[in-house]
Amino acid sequence: MTKTNYSDKASIDKLVDLMTMLRDQQHGCPWDLKQTIKSLLPYTLEEAYEVADAIESDDMVELEDELGDLLFQVVFYAQIAKEQGLFNFDDVAAAITDKLVRRHPHVFPERDVSQFGKEQNISAEQVVLNWEAIKAEEKEEKRKKGSIKAGAGHSQNKDDIPQGILDDVPRALPAMERARKLQKRAAGVGFDWKDIKPVLDKLKEEIAEFEEALAAEDAEHISDELGDILFSAINLARHSSVEPELALRSANARFVDRFAWIEAALRKEGKTVQESNLEELDSLWNLAKLSK
Repeated sequence: MTKTNYSDKASIDKLVDLMTMLRDQQHGCPWDLKQTIKSLLPYTLEEAYEVADAIESDDMVELEDELGDLLFQVVFYAQIAKEQGLFNFDDVAAAITDKLVRRHPHVFPERDVSQFGKEQNISAEQVVLNWEAIKAEEKEEKRKKGSIKAGAGHSQNKDDIPQGILDDVPRALPAMERARKLQKRAAGVGFDWKDIKPVLDKLKEEIAEFEEALAAEDAEHISDELGDILFSAINLARHSSVEPELALRSANARFVDRFAWIEAALRKEGKTVQESNLEELDSLWNLAKLSK
């Protein structure tokens, strides 16, 4: 890398080069040099949520900026991995390119980009089924490679133990998203209701069990049953073709808007929320629901 040709490079190459400079042991940034793959995780999650916030706010200027921050996280991970001799940014880009070609046989027949443009008759639903089937094939291939690497003649280890259907659903996912993925994975092998009625019945059953736990004043049981209610509600969302995270974020936004409406209404009367009783606030809430 030379200073003379930096300005002539493509934007992504400039970003990769910049990341290398920031991690330079002699002249780089002390904070960037201190980071590890694990230490970056909270920043990555924060950037992902800021992308989501920009989208929900329909702020395209902010979205452009936040997508850049998220891309920088990818480049950061790749640079640290490169320093450790694991992989680099080109490897990451090549891997996702290969994966997308492999998982879109309806767009790239015979998994060949040169075949792009041939007419394909396939529904969006079939695309999802094919995608999951290809993912399962990839998962089995990874498992076999892991067993081969373990070598013959060794005692049984985790590579030799058959992997469960749910084992590779990441534990680090937010609980709501992990629940959705667990349910979807189980449904893929037939462990699922065929229609929404029994799902709704199950939610009602869990609520009844929660009420029993409350009556018994059993704190652990209360926590367990509330967890079951949340899990069942996510299952209900899945069967309703609703993304639970988006539905909850929308509910949060409505709550904020309605609460702000109540505050504004009280200010007109020279009052605050703190100076109002619950009966008055509840009445205003109902009015806010009509206006929001």
